[in-house]
Amino acid sequence: MKLNHYIAILLIATGTLFSSCLHHLDQYPHIDKTPVDVYTSVENYEMALAKLYGSFVLAGQDKGGGNEDILGSRGFDYMRCYFNMQEVGTDEVAMIWHASDGQTNLSYLSWDSTDPWVFDMYYRIYYTIALSNEFLRYANINAIGGFSESDQQQIMQMSYEARFLRALAYSHALDMFRNVPFVDENDPIGTYIPPRYTAQQIFEFIVNELQAIEGELPNRANTVYPRVGRGAAYTLLAKVFLNAETYGCGKHYTECITYCKKVIDEGYSLEPEYTKLFNADNHLRTNEIILGFSVDSKNAVSWGASTYIVCGQCSATFGLELGVKSSWEMFRTRSQIPNLYSEGDGRNLFYTTDRPQAITSLDDPNSGYFYMKWSNLTDGGSMSNEVDGVDTDLPFFRLADVYLMLAESFLREGQGTDRTTAVYYVNLLRARAYGSDAGNIDPAALTLDFVLNERARELSLEMVRRTDLIRYDYFTTDKYIWEWKGGISEGRVVDSRYNIYPIPYAELTANPNLYNENY
Repeated sequence: MKLNHYIAILLIATGTLFSSCLHHLDQYPHIDKTPVDVYTSVENYEMALAKLYGSFVLAGQDKGGGNEDILGSRGFDYMRCYFNMQEVGTDEVAMIWHASDGQTNLSYLSWDSTDPWVFDMYYRIYYTIALSNEFLRYANINAIGGFSESDQQQIMQMSYEARFLRALAYSHALDMFRNVPFVDENDPIGTYIPPRYTAQQIFEFIVNELQAIEGELPNRANTVYPRVGRGAAYTLLAKVFLNAETYGCGKHYTECITYCKKVIDEGYSLEPEYTKLFNADNHLRTNEIILGFSVDSKNAVSWGASTYIVCGQCSATFGLELGVKSSWEMFRTRSQIPNLYSEGDGRNLFYTTDRPQAITSLDDPNSGYFYMKWSNLTDGGSMSNEVDGVDTDLPFFRLADVYLMLAESFLREGQGTDRTTAVYYVNLLRARAYGSDAGNIDPAALTLDFVLNERARELSLEMVRRTDLIRYDYFTTDKYIWEWKGGISEGRVVDSRYNIYPIPYAELTANPNLYNENY
């Protein structure tokens, strides 16, 4: 059963948290029942955990984010915010709706601490952290002493999932904001003002948390999709280690390789057909999808998560070909990305008919190629009768990414693998893409720039591009210029401060421990 079916019958009312001040995020949500009333049975713990998973893909209790979780926001879910922050300013996305949707500054790399999407992303992260902390206050061994031994075991197992989800949220805070407030289940509830942690402290917390729980999470064979297993913990550790140098936390490429190998040893394998990873039956692809967020068009409709990606990529001209009844025509690729694909690469999934490749204007839907990577069709070619929403889950961690992280870490002088092994894993991806060994590379062709380009070919629109470009020092510098970078058609260098998002101004006024460098 998809998890959002579970969320749909959630008995706990949506917690409305006021986002004007972070210390409110450590208070009890405003719900009809207090947590003391809720955490009285294993079934209620399961529903509270479902709400925690749902915090990544839902924005409120009602369809499309109505009866919202966070007052003062634009009412969109975590993953719509995350997509915008990771994709809209990069070479992968040219946003047609940038002006009406408040994304002009994201598109042109010119935001400040009052940007609405920066605001929403920040508070979405801390809303999820707040839910996690509340769950963990009632899931420790002292709080569950009155339950049977069997129930205690179930609740403790759920607590490991909650700790992973909190670490995931903190990893996004680290990646986007660096030095951020820290709060956990042991901090006081009420008017407590969290301290500012450095990036190093947040990095250490994430690593310590994940290493503490990795052995407690189920292995791949015993992980029930879409719940968290140890493969997800290994993958998140690999990602944090890969980017540690960017965060100012030292080089950890050897550790990245170690955890990539742990993922591979779990027994994951590539899905033979690339496009099936992004269709309405992709919940069946647990051979490759290590962590996915469940979405469907009946029980959990938001205007974000995979609905945002599937509908946003589609024009009405071809939307029905991909099972989309409501084509939003929101974004295309900037012209640099299609040039990365060679003839025969099956990942070259763009709508190119009767339109120039170059973006003449971000506002012009008649220029630039649309993506056709994502679909709302099942394996059998059917689609939901629902007009709104899609049935395509959101694959968040994939084995393909792990292969590429291992190859990159080797090239960055990480220990524990060799060039032959790194090339082997890259060629597995390319053999799938080409349907043969026609696209395979020889060892000398494996370079850092090749890996970055392969990541774009393999992982386009999968919310890794901004982080990748920053890790390569390409995001703000003259080392790589793309169309409309910095707000002009030919592109330009932008200030290096845009490698990090600012903590929202509203938060700075509420927490005297916080400040932004360079903003």
